[in-house]
Amino acid sequence: MKRADLIRNSRRLVVKVGSAVITGPAGLDPARLAELARGLARLAEGRELLLVSSGAIAAAAPLLPRKPQTLAELQAAAALGQPELMRAWRSALAGHGLQTAQVLLTAEDLTDRKRYLNARATLEKLLAWRAVPVINENDTVITEEIQFGDNDQLAVRVAGLLGADAILVLSEAEALFDSDPRQNPQARPVRVVERVGPEVLAMASDRPGSAGRGGMKSKLLAARMALEAGIPFWLLPGRRPGVLESALAGAEVGTLFRASARRYGGERLWLAQLSRHEGTLVVDEGAARALREEGRSLLPVGVRDVSGSFAAGSPVRVVDPQGRLVGIGLANYSAEEIRRLAGQPSSRLAGLLGRAGPEEVIHRDHFVLLPAD
Repeated sequence: MKRADLIRNSRRLVVKVGSAVITGPAGLDPARLAELARGLARLAEGRELLLVSSGAIAAAAPLLPRKPQTLAELQAAAALGQPELMRAWRSALAGHGLQTAQVLLTAEDLTDRKRYLNARATLEKLLAWRAVPVINENDTVITEEIQFGDNDQLAVRVAGLLGADAILVLSEAEALFDSDPRQNPQARPVRVVERVGPEVLAMASDRPGSAGRGGMKSKLLAARMALEAGIPFWLLPGRRPGVLESALAGAEVGTLFRASARRYGGERLWLAQLSRHEGTLVVDEGAARALREEGRSLLPVGVRDVSGSFAAGSPVRVVDPQGRLVGIGLANYSAEEIRRLAGQPSSRLAGLLGRAGPEEVIHRDHFVLLPAD
């Protein structure tokens, strides 16, 4: 798909704005917000728009005695800054007739299937009301165990949740370069990427930007998630004037990660994008091959080892004997039950458990293949 067609043919877009794009030394930059609001209003003409915006902690800077250091200080700063961030976006977008709504999420919200579906229903209703959801990670309550890691991945999860047609990521970086331009002045921009493999990941630094958690490595990992879901991911220079209008016109700006046909939808997409799993099943070579090449279910006889403590219905990783990821699936049995069943034929299931049950440890309808890298 050509750049000019990408947005023109989209009916639902996710735009992610990084902290460094909308902040300056004194906190939020009203001029930058006004500039972006004009472009966002153009994108919203005939389309549904979701805005994932970082910047809560940066927005709190003028209100703080010093730069926050501890987790408690960072969370408190987010609590102070989030209303300022929403007020700024509401003011900037209202001038173009766009209503905004605040949505705060944690990774746990999108890991639990029921909460995932509730979040989707809420966002769908806001879009039906022609509001622009302004989405941010709920930094006031996150811990290392439940955070997305950065809003690049949150944007991809939201795009998958809502079936968006494309993701536009506004960053302080001009594009993906073949090496870190902060260290190599001869680095050249890469305009199109078809697949985010090891050779592309090697181009990036994981050194964070000036105001956010994520570096270029983070954006590439998010782009890989997007491509696995079949969603184009366009990295754009967010501080360049008129960048969204340029993207709408199809200009060769930033780096476009082109996606092929959508691989997953519904429950399988949810499984593919889970950030946390309850346990791991190690399977033998025959079972790994049956899952990868034949689209089979996972039977007890193919299970070699179980790690973790989980209940029936929990999402678990499946790995081959070398520890390479095969995919993610919903377990029909608890970890303790699978330990009893491991290596046994399905015909012995009732005798081993004292009750009847599904012959599969994971049914193929509730399993998604994922790349080993």
